[in-house]
Amino acid sequence: MTLPKGPELSDALRQLACAAGDLIMDYYDRRIVARAKADASPVTDADEAAERLIVEGLRSLAPEIPIVAEELFAAGRAPAVGDGPFWLVDPLDGTKEFINRNGEFTVNIALIRDGEPVEGVVLAPALPVIYFTRAGAAFMAEGGGDPQPIRADSGDDGVVVVVSRSHYSAETDDFLKHYEISRERAAGSSLKFGLIASGAANLYPRLGRTMEWDTAAGDAVVRAAGGSVRTLGGEPLSYGKPGFENPPFIVRGQGS
Repeated sequence: MTLPKGPELSDALRQLACAAGDLIMDYYDRRIVARAKADASPVTDADEAAERLIVEGLRSLAPEIPIVAEELFAAGRAPAVGDGPFWLVDPLDGTKEFINRNGEFTVNIALIRDGEPVEGVVLAPALPVIYFTRAGAAFMAEGGGDPQPIRADSGDDGVVVVVSRSHYSAETDDFLKHYEISRERAAGSSLKFGLIASGAANLYPRLGRTMEWDTAAGDAVVRAAGGSVRTLGGEPLSYGKPGFENPPFIVRGQGS
């Protein structure tokens, strides 16, 4: 099967993310029971059910493309990705936000080619808002409205920094001392990438541990919107690394 291209692929990924989002919201309306994984991070039935739905959908869409998904990886079932394209899936990013019922959790699906995220969709089903790539550009839609093109902003009129709601650190404080910050806001999950891509924030430092499925979809949207996601050494964040673990990175708006 040939992978759809351009708008057709974007539409297929959005439909798949929305189906997973609907499933997650079914669980959101029930009593949430969390369990601890081997790395002590939480997981729920919603994470696992949404991942099964997404994985089945991607296999139907392109059975030859490997899928690296968070819960499959945790179970020791991540495939070798080789040099070809592969999918990165986080079916429910921000499980802590899901458990706390603050709405700031997301569904993330990304396509990686040559170490770069070339397609991505980030859906926050409880808000609801969706960010996605389409034909090399970035878009968002809120409240079920029509998609609108988005561009990252340089922050020349004042830097708005967005930080992790659940993973703020002393290192982040030290890093931000080097900037003149006009406003700071906290957000959960990959919503922080969406805020950068849409121009609602201009700077997001992440100095702690993340995995590639945490960042790939949001990274694709930020790049398509004209922003950047770079390591502390200034290199673009790459994908397909051994163990799929990211180094610290900085997300910036266009030209900032």
